[in-house]
Amino acid sequence: MTRSVQALAYARPSTLTPGGGGQLLGLETAGGTTPVGAEPHPRFFAGFLTYPQAAARGLLAVADVAATRYYQRSLRASLDPVVTGNGDRLRFESFSGCCGVYARLDVLQDGLDGADTGHGTTNVDVNSPLREALSRLSGDEPLHLRVGPDEMAVTTLDGPVVEKKVPLPDRWLRGFAESQVISAGFDLRAELPAAEAVRFLRALPRTGSGAAGRGALWAVPAGRTLRPTTRPVPGAVCLPGPERLAAFHRVLRHATGLRVYAPNAASGGGAGGRPDGLPTAGAWEVTLPGMRLTLTLSPDPARGFSGEGGVLEALATDEAAADADLISVLLAWEPRIDPADLAEQSGLPVTRVRAALARLGTAGRVGYDIADAAYYHRELPYDAERAERHNPRLVAARALLAAGAVRPDGRGTGSTTHVVSGDRTYQVRESAGGVLSCTCQWWADYRGRRGPCKHALAARMAGRAAITSGGVR
Repeated sequence: MTRSVQALAYARPSTLTPGGGGQLLGLETAGGTTPVGAEPHPRFFAGFLTYPQAAARGLLAVADVAATRYYQRSLRASLDPVVTGNGDRLRFESFSGCCGVYARLDVLQDGLDGADTGHGTTNVDVNSPLREALSRLSGDEPLHLRVGPDEMAVTTLDGPVVEKKVPLPDRWLRGFAESQVISAGFDLRAELPAAEAVRFLRALPRTGSGAAGRGALWAVPAGRTLRPTTRPVPGAVCLPGPERLAAFHRVLRHATGLRVYAPNAASGGGAGGRPDGLPTAGAWEVTLPGMRLTLTLSPDPARGFSGEGGVLEALATDEAAADADLISVLLAWEPRIDPADLAEQSGLPVTRVRAALARLGTAGRVGYDIADAAYYHRELPYDAERAERHNPRLVAARALLAAGAVRPDGRGTGSTTHVVSGDRTYQVRESAGGVLSCTCQWWADYRGRRGPCKHALAARMAGRAAITSGGVR
């Protein structure tokens, strides 16, 4: 696994201290991006949290995910959460060390009582003493939140005094992009009121031992609740690795409901949106007063989002790269990005706008909010080309193309492309709707569930190159 080191420089540690008739929560920021460019310690918010206990526990839940590996737990994982100010809300995000759980706490306008929320993205320091202090927070005493340095600190900062260096695997970067692309295909499948939500979540196993740890559970909507089952019956929603929802226990006493999002059952004709009944990804959202806490799970605890292949088609086109450059200047830190509006502004078809957004997602520049069914703008501190350079299938497909190993035979539905790889020749066939299949083992194993194989990807790239050049296949 390729890794780099991300250096997070803070002016001082984040703290929770008494003051002003309540508690003062100062979250210190590292270098980040704002509408005016890069800033060493951006300031996004200063004001009171309307629901202090719920917000404190929601932030702890996001930090829990950042510090956890749900698969191969013996390995260490720790990455400070990311915060984005979108003008009307604060979004706190994290990814698990195993790349299989994405967490986000959205503190909405009703949950914030203070000055206008700023715009931009940065990491925030969530250290061990702060976690302990937040865990002890009780009662309804006021909680003042400051995201970024206070006014006095702004004038006296001479440089960072706290620095964290954390390993940043490339698969985490790809995971942010893949989870966004997958989430965009989810529908609301179940909604539970507070009492039923708490009852269902508390009954789930908290560890991966036993039968539940050996495979996915399924949840069948039954009136106002969910009935767990070990079989993928029609209409059921997949819950792969139920122990990965453990972070929700931080906020259950404040929960007002539970929403479950998954692939549309009608699209696949079977459980969880797949006709074969195999596990699928899903998103579980606990609604809180003025907030939402969402955990998105990969299809298998042993399989992170990074290998799902949802962004490969977008990465494989020069057209998407050029479109992404155009779309990026129109994002404007909006909390809700509508592809149709971007299509109108840019003059591009909606399909190309979506491909451009997928490509921007590989650089952490957009996320997807399932509750709003809309993209949003944020700027993670990632190299825009890094996820592309280190994506094994994409690298392999380009190598096949460069070696002249792709031999198209015809164009359109029913056509076949021969791809020479090693000492074998594989056949890539195009069926109705432009779907590609291959005679390789990858296709036999996954049948397109994890994106195209390297041979199909190379065939797609060759076909687009021929169209662009005006050649005939």
